[in-house]
Amino acid sequence: MPSAQSAVRVLGLAALILLATAPRAAAAGGWSIAPAGGGRPSVYAEGAPGAVLEDTVSVTNRGGRPVTVRLSATGVPVTFAEPGVRVPARTRADVPFTVTVPAGTAPGDRAGTLVAKDTDGRAATVRVRLRVEGPALTALTVEHVAVHGDRISYQLVNRGTTVLAPRLAVHAEGVFGRDLLDRAPRALPVRLAPGSRTGLSEPWPGHPALDAVEVRLTATAAGGAHDTAAARARFVPWGAVAGVAGVAAAGAAVIVVRPRRRRAGQVTAEPHPTEAELTGAAR
Repeated sequence: MPSAQSAVRVLGLAALILLATAPRAAAAGGWSIAPAGGGRPSVYAEGAPGAVLEDTVSVTNRGGRPVTVRLSATGVPVTFAEPGVRVPARTRADVPFTVTVPAGTAPGDRAGTLVAKDTDGRAATVRVRLRVEGPALTALTVEHVAVHGDRISYQLVNRGTTVLAPRLAVHAEGVFGRDLLDRAPRALPVRLAPGSRTGLSEPWPGHPALDAVEVRLTATAAGGAHDTAAARARFVPWGAVAGVAGVAAAGAAVIVVRPRRRRAGQVTAEPHPTEAELTGAAR
């Protein structure tokens, strides 16, 4: 790649006419940024892990005074030939940049943004779409299923290389095999990027008051992704149990105390033990 200074090309007013109809992101200061070449709404790059992909972005100053713009990127690894560029009035500057696909990156689509900001803090952006080449693999797991009263919590993990739009089915059985919950598969309001994990929950307002249940969650997605996970839980009305236990404890106390009172009465009614013993000796 040429040096940073020579890599940035500055074109005059005639070149601006060619960009009159090109899609661009404009800032309030009379300047804009767009992929070089005109007609592209965003930057697209495609390559295998380890590849270094080249492209160019144009900063166009339609104003009457020079503008200095700083360039940066988010979401994708981008290196600009010159991170800061001064663009004269009614002039366009073309700034080459590279997108590096890190080694070991899983195949699939990535999204990012090129950001240009002037000295007054005004900013404009260009979207970047990066496609990492490689075999497509769909894999989805359901993890950490747990029942918390009227909610069932769980996590979904995308262990493949493609973006997934998961669906979920919920089933619960009681201790005698009764179906307590049976929800057909439905789309979830999430999209899972490769390698991502998200925590979700299912409401269960009509859970049983007294039962031992097994809850099974089944997640599916396009491409054959499928997984099932289960959790067990016991529903016990502890308030009612505590009331019954209190009554039982009170009854036990009465049963224990009353025999002791009867025995005490019998002892006082009997003759003195010494007298009984002497009478027996006289015989």
